[in-house]
Amino acid sequence: MADITRRLAWRHLRGASTAHVRHHRSGKLLHDGPGLSFWYRSLTAALSEVPVDDRELAMTFHARTSDFQDVAVQATVTYRINDPALAAARLDFSIDPDTGSWRGAPLEQLGSLLTETAQQHALDVLARTSLAAALMDGVAAVRERIAGGLAAEPRLPATGIEIVAVRVVALRPEPEVERALRTPAREQIQQDADKATYERRAVAVERERAIAENELASQIELARREEQLVDQRGTNARREAEEHAAADAVRATAEAARTVRLADAEGTRVVRLAKAEAEAAREVGEARAAAQAAWLQVHGDVDVATLHALTGTRLAENLPRIDSVTVSPDVLTGLLAKLSNGTSGEPA
Repeated sequence: MADITRRLAWRHLRGASTAHVRHHRSGKLLHDGPGLSFWYRSLTAALSEVPVDDRELAMTFHARTSDFQDVAVQATVTYRINDPALAAARLDFSIDPDTGSWRGAPLEQLGSLLTETAQQHALDVLARTSLAAALMDGVAAVRERIAGGLAAEPRLPATGIEIVAVRVVALRPEPEVERALRTPAREQIQQDADKATYERRAVAVERERAIAENELASQIELARREEQLVDQRGTNARREAEEHAAADAVRATAEAARTVRLADAEGTRVVRLAKAEAEAAREVGEARAAAQAAWLQVHGDVDVATLHALTGTRLAENLPRIDSVTVSPDVLTGLLAKLSNGTSGEPA
């Protein structure tokens, strides 16, 4: 929209570089071109503003396939006005001299023209295509048909319109049909996912089995090595026992030989000692016998009284020594009584 400034009865218009402005006064073209800036009187000016930039028109319409299924078509048409004078002559692009806004709706009118033309060609191609084919290859076919139809439409060049590009965004069936069509694919995807899950589980089980087999093989190898270790230890123990036994045998043999030698020596010494003791005992016995004989011979020559005296002397030598004698009153009384009784009984 043009930028208009008021100065009393005069107006100043400043246009954009993408807007083609045409200024007529009294049927005479005074200004014509994009990006203009000029003064004018609103009462005598006739202004029109035609956009010359690329514009995109999004459209959505419904069509029916050959198998009587409704589909929604989403497309975008890019166009531009390459002949502003022709477009201003065919469509109402006039603007208010005071506000700069369009008096009508030229872009909406142009959009309806493009939408109806594109829809006509899309309906024509989809009516001869099944739903499955339309969903698979319909986008390209519809795009080509719309682009060809718009390029061949005579009204567009006559209006000064050039088609830049055509894009078909999507072809969508009804929600119920779309869910029905998605079901087999989803089931297949689910089956593939389940298959992948099962295969992954099978691989995991196989790996676990391999790990278990490796662990079992390791345990078997360890047990075999432990058995070998036990056998080796037994062999070593037997060898050590044999060596100890051999050493003990040698030691016992040596000890026995030493003992025999000691025994022989000890026996010889004992025999010698016994002979010496026997000889000494014999000599002592002979001496005692001689002394006894001499003693008996001496006592045989002595009288009986002397023998009694010697006997008393020998008896006194063997009696225990008495250092002191304690006499209690009872003993003393008894002794005195015995003495008195003995005295009184004797004759005077």
